[in-house]
Amino acid sequence: MKVSLVIAIYKDIQALELILEQLVLQSYKNFEVIIAEDANFLDFVSIVNKFPTLELKHNSQQDLGIRKLRSLNGAVLKATGDYLIFIDGDCLPYPDFIEMHVQMAKKGHVSSGRRVNLGPKFSKRIRSGDLKADVLAKNFSFHFVPMLIDCEEGHMESGFRINPKSWFYRSILNKRARTTSIVGCNFACFLSDLHAVNGFDESYGETSIGDDTDIDWRLRALGLKIQSTKNVTNVFHLYHKRSERFIPNIEELKNKMLERKREGRYLSQHGLKELKIELSE
Repeated sequence: MKVSLVIAIYKDIQALELILEQLVLQSYKNFEVIIAEDANFLDFVSIVNKFPTLELKHNSQQDLGIRKLRSLNGAVLKATGDYLIFIDGDCLPYPDFIEMHVQMAKKGHVSSGRRVNLGPKFSKRIRSGDLKADVLAKNFSFHFVPMLIDCEEGHMESGFRINPKSWFYRSILNKRARTTSIVGCNFACFLSDLHAVNGFDESYGETSIGDDTDIDWRLRALGLKIQSTKNVTNVFHLYHKRSERFIPNIEELKNKMLERKREGRYLSQHGLKELKIELSE
């Protein structure tokens, strides 16, 4: 099965290159990488030259504020894989990340992983080249306590790798699927299912509603189940200070989503079909 891995980025080219370094090392090889850039800043030719073994595609747009959902939809329109995996541009995948997503893929399901929130010291070590993400993944237990001390956001337990075929995972951890939800930085679904809901809804603008909460309920409304892949499809999240952006109409947008949810209108108001028409004009 061919996979399309979509990376949502905004100007952090160093983090992108760190991600691509880890993608070169992936145990699963049948995949393309689509860089979904919410700007037009990246020198794509130089990236291609640095990573000649990767099948790379680039989707960019004018920098007119946060339009992540539009850039994601643009990437989906370029996808040729049967299966889509989405990560953020500051999340570094484990060496078996794609392989594990493929192993967990099931018709009628969406996979939702989590991220290991690295603290400032470990993030600095990775950015400086002093520590490689794949080395950290392979020696996670050894580094666990120092990382826990450095971490400011929690969820360090998400870094342990557990075999999804093991009794412990199937009998105990897999029960999390009943309460799990999609997080935009690490989830996967079949391309056909995302097209069936008309992709991400760009009408939510600069909020994060569209790439987790909204896409979550709409895929469920389509009849899909959300399965947890925590401790199976792992990524390291590089530390950065949280943005304090104020979205003046956030409550209005939340109410809009809830109204659409009550009415069962799971097709995007402005999604893949609308963007395709816009790009063709």
